Formats: sequence, structure tokens, C-alpha cells
Amino acid sequence: MKQSNKSRIFVVQIVVLLIMLTLYLLARTFSLYHARVNLFEQIFAVLFFCAESFLMVHSFAFFLNILRDQKPVREQIQKEPGEDASVAIVIPARHEPKHIVADTLLTCINLEYPNKKIYLLDDSSIEQYKQEARELADEYGVELFTRPNNRGAKAGLINDFMATMKEKYIAVFDADQNPMSQFLDKVLPFLEGDDRLSFVQTPQFYTNIKVSPVALVANAQQAVFFEYVCEAKSSHDSMFCCGTNVVLRRSALEDVGGFEEDTVTEDFATSLKLHKNHWKSLYYNKAFTFGMAPEDLGSYFKQQSRWAMGSFQLFRKLLLLFITNIKAIRPIQWFEYALSSSYYFIGWADLFLMAGPIMYIFFNIPSFFMAPEVYLLTFVPYFLLSFMVYYSSMREKNYSARNIFKVQMLSMMTMPVYVWASLQVLFNRKKGFQITSKEGARNVPLRTLSIQLSLFALHLVALSRGAYRFYEEPTVAIALNMVWIALHALMFGSIFYFNRK
Repeated sequence: MKQSNKSRIFVVQIVVLLIMLTLYLLARTFSLYHARVNLFEQIFAVLFFCAESFLMVHSFAFFLNILRDQKPVREQIQKEPGEDASVAIVIPARHEPKHIVADTLLTCINLEYPNKKIYLLDDSSIEQYKQEARELADEYGVELFTRPNNRGAKAGLINDFMATMKEKYIAVFDADQNPMSQFLDKVLPFLEGDDRLSFVQTPQFYTNIKVSPVALVANAQQAVFFEYVCEAKSSHDSMFCCGTNVVLRRSALEDVGGFEEDTVTEDFATSLKLHKNHWKSLYYNKAFTFGMAPEDLGSYFKQQSRWAMGSFQLFRKLLLLFITNIKAIRPIQWFEYALSSSYYFIGWADLFLMAGPIMYIFFNIPSFFMAPEVYLLTFVPYFLLSFMVYYSSMREKNYSARNIFKVQMLSMMTMPVYVWASLQVLFNRKKGFQITSKEGARNVPLRTLSIQLSLFALHLVALSRGAYRFYEEPTVAIALNMVWIALHALMFGSIFYFNRK
């Protein structure tokens, strides 16, 4: 099928999805407004409806990204780097395994771009790692930068280094990211071609996907973000820095006072400061860097907790900025930042959507207040078509439906992590920067997964209770709720699949 035909099919599908989504939300609003319920049921029903709406808005935004992917990419001005286009390649490290850092240093040394200097930024507090950093710097002939404290974690480390650097650009690679030899040759012409371009972000893909199911699915999860979402954000000049595999203009960072230090996702927050000061950003969708995925549930949950906390922190700042200075960024940038910073509220959305069917089976508390026939006519077609578009779009990028479904299972299992991260930010609990473990895949003790296991057990009990109710009173409403409980039970039951090497 020709590309133009595929594009037209996607357009038709997205338009139909929008119509179905509108009809369903109107039907739900009408049913909820006219429902005769007590106060508790009304509050729960409103929360359930908000959770549904949240997921649908984010899903539809993703579908719009698919449409954007069908359009030709806007050509960017490029210019061959001049003699002054010097690059400081920095590798921030804190308590990283020596062989991991050594691999990254070696690949950075092999970068073909001549006007570069490599710096190992060691922020370790344990003498063993400090000594290893000194040994690596001597062995590979790179500059070692250290400081007397850990102020501001990674952001503070780079800011302190910037006070000493003289290069025009700064390329940042995490300690486990290995760039290919042509990385700088491909990226720098964009920065040289536009003096207002603050950074160029490139994707990252993982090389250790065969180590464990978690690593495999984490890579597929990254693909959803880098293959579609980033392209759309870049077209709206709203792409944010991801903290690694990125080249930044030093003068742009200096203009905004360096990296933001009061958040665990300094890259995300700093991007907002750059866009507020009318700097541009660019996503270059070519993979020139490969790294390591979290290999077990413990490492994955730690990574997701950090990302979620940083997003919630930025969401709070974004809300305050919207109230105090609505003209700080353009409307489309507000929209993109609102989507990105609110994404991890998916934990709360999943919590209420999970609770709805269980509340009905155990306590006969309805969530939908819709006739089953109306639900089947309005929601089910939207649900099926949206899944078809989602899976077919990822298949276009050569990702199997099986692995993408595993992404959804892992996301559901991470729900308690997202909820807890939001509560920590709400009550201003400080949490230092935590590196993702690179010590290999391991089975996480089941006691540390007690919440996920308890939720799995709850769903099994709910299924048993639902089967008994359906035997006594075979209704469509009970059957529909049991379908959702069975789906959620499958997702939480995947804990045994993911918690293995």
C-alpha cells in the first residue's frame, strides 16, 4: 500500500475516533447528570469519569501524533561547524560500575568530530568509586572533574562544571550511553545553522533487551515515546531535553541560569526555562546512541518513580506559571507541556478505573450509570478502534503487538509507584537523585511487591464473587464488569512474568 493511502486511512480512523469519543463522553455526561445516587456514589462516579476522560484525552493526543508522523518532516537549516564549534563531552557519574563508564569513555573517544574534549564528571562519595574515576581518567586520557559536595545532584554537577568550561557546546551522555562515531557530525550542523536553537535531542535505544523481560518491555516503552511523541513535540517547538544523548548550546544554558537543581528531572524543568526565554529545541529522530535498560522490577520502579516525581514537580510549577504568566509560552507549548507533565497521573486514573468494577461486584456501586446497551454501542466501538490504530501504528515501526501489550501490563503494575510519587510531591517529601542499577537482572523479593500481589489476589477474589453473582443473576452489567476485572487480573498477574531473569 502506498504511503499516501496509509495516511488517508489513518486520517479517516482518527476522525472516526474523535466522533466516537465525543459521543461516548456526551452519553456518559448525560447519564451521570441524571443518575439518582447518594453522595459517596456521586463522588466516586465523578472520579471514575475524570479518570476515563484523562486516559481518553492522552490517548487522542497520541493519535494526533500519529497523524503528525504521516506529514513530511520540516527541513531544518544546517551549517557545517566552524573552527569555534568546540564541544565539551561530559559524562556525569556517581557510583557507577567501572566497566560501564569505561565503555562510554571509549565510544566518546572514538567520536570522529575533532574539535572535542572529554570530561568525566565524577560525583561519587565513596572512595572506591573516586579511585576508579581517577584510574579511568588516567587510562583514557580524559579530564576528571570533581567537587567537594553533591549539591544539586546531576544538575548541580553539570552547573559547577559549566563554570569552568570554555567550549561552545556541551554534549551530555549518561554513564551507560554509548554514542556512535558520527554522532557529533550529524547533530552539530543543526545547532550551527540556527543561533536560537538551544539543544538537539536524539533518541536512545537499549542493547540489553534480551537480558530480562523488563529490559525488553522498557525498550518498547521508550519506542512509543521516541517514535511518535517526540516528533510531534519538536514540530511545535516543545521538545524537552531528556538528560542524555543531547547537545546543548552553552550560551542558552547560561541565559537561563543553568540546569534546574530543585527537581529530580532537571532536564525537563530546564527545557521549560529555555522555552520561556524563547529558545528553540529540536528532536533529531536518528538513533546514534545505545544504552542499558533497567533489568529488573526494582530498577525499573526506581527509574519510573524518579521520572514521575520530576513530572509532578514540573506540573506544579507549570500550574503556577499558567496562573501568573499565561503568555510565558505559546498556546501549543502549553498544551504539549500540560500533556507531558500530567502523564504520570495515569497512576491515579488506573487506580479508579481498576476500582470501579470491583466496587460494583462487591458493593453493587455503579460507575457508569449507563444502560449496558448504550455502553456497548458507544464505548466498545471506540475502544476496539483505538486499540487497532494504536497497535497498527506501532507495527508500522516494527514493534509487535505482543510486546506493546506487555508495555501496557508493565504500566498497570507500576500504578502504585506513580500514585506514591504524586503523594511524595504533594507533601513536599525530598528525594535525592537515584541512579538506575546496572548490576544485572535479579529476582525482586516478593515481599517488596506486596502491593501488586495484593491487587492480583483482590482481582481473583472479585472474579470468584462475580461468577457467583452472575450465576445467581446473569446480567450484562455483571458480565461487563467481570471482563474488566479479568483483564486487570491478567495485567497484575504478569508480575510473575516480569520478576524473573
